[in-house]
Amino acid sequence: MLVAFMLLVHTVRAQGPADKIVAVLGDNIILYSDVEGQYAQYLSQGGAADPMMRCHIIESLLTQKMLQNQAAVDSIEVSDGQVDDELNRRLSYFIGQIGGQDKLEQFLGKSVLEFKEELRVDIKSMIMAQNMQAEITKNVTVTPAEVRKFYENIPVDSLPYFNTEVEVGQIVKKPEISRAAKQDAKDKLEALRERVRKGEDFATLAILYSQDGSARSGGELGFVGRGEFVKAFEAVAFKLKPGELSPIVETEFGFHIVQLIERRGEQVNVRHILIKPQITNGDVLKAKQFLDSVYVLIQTQKMTFAEAAAKFSDDEQTKNNNGMMQNQQEGSSRIPTDQLDPALYFILDTMKVGTISQPMLFRNAANEPAYRLINYVSKTEPHRANLKEDYQKIQQAALTDKQNKVMEDWFTKKRETTYIKISEEYRECENMEVWYSSMKSEKALKK
Repeated sequence: MLVAFMLLVHTVRAQGPADKIVAVLGDNIILYSDVEGQYAQYLSQGGAADPMMRCHIIESLLTQKMLQNQAAVDSIEVSDGQVDDELNRRLSYFIGQIGGQDKLEQFLGKSVLEFKEELRVDIKSMIMAQNMQAEITKNVTVTPAEVRKFYENIPVDSLPYFNTEVEVGQIVKKPEISRAAKQDAKDKLEALRERVRKGEDFATLAILYSQDGSARSGGELGFVGRGEFVKAFEAVAFKLKPGELSPIVETEFGFHIVQLIERRGEQVNVRHILIKPQITNGDVLKAKQFLDSVYVLIQTQKMTFAEAAAKFSDDEQTKNNNGMMQNQQEGSSRIPTDQLDPALYFILDTMKVGTISQPMLFRNAANEPAYRLINYVSKTEPHRANLKEDYQKIQQAALTDKQNKVMEDWFTKKRETTYIKISEEYRECENMEVWYSSMKSEKALKK
């Protein structure tokens, strides 16, 4: 498990007696520990030992420093919010990987807050370089003629092969829970809250009564950072004092009471009890009947599927996208069938392209019953890339290629006017030739 933390630890300069400067670019330096840290990261991810990998690492670091150097000249700004968001994202991931904040701090030999401050400068530099690259390429576009030329220049046997892809839309209707069911859940939770206030153990009551998966651990959720809870829950969790008990909180999952166990900077460890309002068969039937009427509106052409999705769907991710599901990796509406939920895949297998299903019962992300209409928009059979079926993907590839060429030209010009010194130990790296040729009369740093 510890090797996963090389991804995190290498970003902090492990300066010591054996550390040394291996490259200088403008006002920026690259240390031996920077290179070795990233090489350790490469090995931790299963890479085979390869001294040439250090060549690629030093080139990558020089590239980042060049962008960072220009960003400082052009006053490219990075907000504290951007840095904090990236820091919290990284720390939350690694806390989850190692099994808790305590274990992470034990591994690091320091508090998370201290480590966070050590990371701050490096994270800011990384974001600054990314922002600079975005600035350089922001006006790069490709015309349809350029897309076609890019495609035609790809050898036929090098064209990518795409598996079956589909375009699918949905309109979701969740059962509306009755006021009586909500009040009953709140009453049960208020009774539990009163028992805690009178001295009963929160964790024991969570084990006995909570309807969340955390019940088996006494309702404890472990250390979590901002942005990982739903908003209403987070707003309460981060306001509590240690041992303090919250009022009843309503979220999309039901009703909660929350108790803060401990807070460490921007991380909190809380326990909670969840009581879900009871969904009756009658509530579920009403959801189906509602979608029955929506289905009729669409079939009689009184409303398009997209209009109905925007007006009636309870699914926030698709309702404002014409009801269309998205490929999470590419952001397009074309989804490889192996990325579909198996239940949805089997539904599509019974449908014809261009049809809309009757209301279908399914379980949503909260594992609650709901109904949905499925719009089977298109299906693409396995094929080699072509302009007719894959224009959007080819266009993106052409754009990326053009952006890369713009960046190459930019680096060529910047290397000619930027002070660069690199240690002779990287002379044997073929990929470093352009960097050494830019050093002009400067001698390489001695080992």
